[in-house]
Amino acid sequence: MGAPGLLDVLIVSLGSTAGLRSADEDLAGSIERAGASVAIARAIAPPQVRTLMLTDLLWARAARAAAQRSLNGPPQNAPRSIIYSSTTAALLWPRPGAIRFDAPAAGNRPGWDGLWQRPLERRRLAEAPLLLALSAGGLAEVPPAARTGGRSLVLGLVAEPSGPPAAERDIAAITYAGNPHKKGLDRVLEAWRELRSGPVARDGELLVAGAGPEELRAAGIALGEEPGVRSVGRLAAADYRALLRRARVFICAPRREDYGAAQLEALADGCMLVSTPAPGPYVALEIARRLDGRLIGEDLAGALRCALEDPAPGYADRARAELEPFTRAAVDERVARELLPRLLGG
Repeated sequence: MGAPGLLDVLIVSLGSTAGLRSADEDLAGSIERAGASVAIARAIAPPQVRTLMLTDLLWARAARAAAQRSLNGPPQNAPRSIIYSSTTAALLWPRPGAIRFDAPAAGNRPGWDGLWQRPLERRRLAEAPLLLALSAGGLAEVPPAARTGGRSLVLGLVAEPSGPPAAERDIAAITYAGNPHKKGLDRVLEAWRELRSGPVARDGELLVAGAGPEELRAAGIALGEEPGVRSVGRLAAADYRALLRRARVFICAPRREDYGAAQLEALADGCMLVSTPAPGPYVALEIARRLDGRLIGEDLAGALRCALEDPAPGYADRARAELEPFTRAAVDERVARELLPRLLGG
């Protein structure tokens, strides 16, 4: 789209999790397939610190440094547009750009945790030429004044099957426990123990993925030799998705959900979704209610028992239909038709 040798889009990638890094790579791929040139400026992970306030500051500085490294070349080689991947990446930006986000700090950094981030975020959201939200719910958490003037676009993440389903779904349930407290792992384990006191899943197994022993201990969770529960820790994406293709149920009880990519991936790979409701722009929640409302509620053990004992017929097929807007082809089409014209003009 641009002149030969010039860069159309620079993505400033916070990349603080594997999921964020994958999402940025997916977006870059969509932009390339639409005929534009793109590069990713990756932040270097800062040291871990104790508070969210300081964590966000260090990541914001890392994102600024990554952007600055890419912008320090000759002016004629400067990118035509910039996408900051998350509001944190944009907080200390060296140059205004579009902001891609799941939820603003106004929603996920209440109280002391977001004391300095929220006012600066409001300024950045008002200054950005485009707000690129992952969901309508995430966009709704942005202050109304920042959503005026047609400056917003909802563009979700890709959620497609990762491969053919296993010949046998031999895993009763799986959960993703990155950030165990926020994901409600304690509530998932409580429901699983309640279920195991009955006959249905006595011989079944719950796999806990996404958190290593240190994260679990920090959250006050010691799985030890608990019967029927196995921690598989942090896995490569391909290995984790292979487990989803073997699992009957994906179970979660988030205290807040800013998007829910793990739940969408589980639905794409044929799992039934058992979940408590949660505040935040939880995209999969309404999809799961439409698929089988019995599996969504505060009685997590009862919903899990229902999924394992009395699964709704055709659940996986209907889930694939629900996820049609999240296919790579659908996202590519929206990037080409709606995103790039707004980023690059014309």
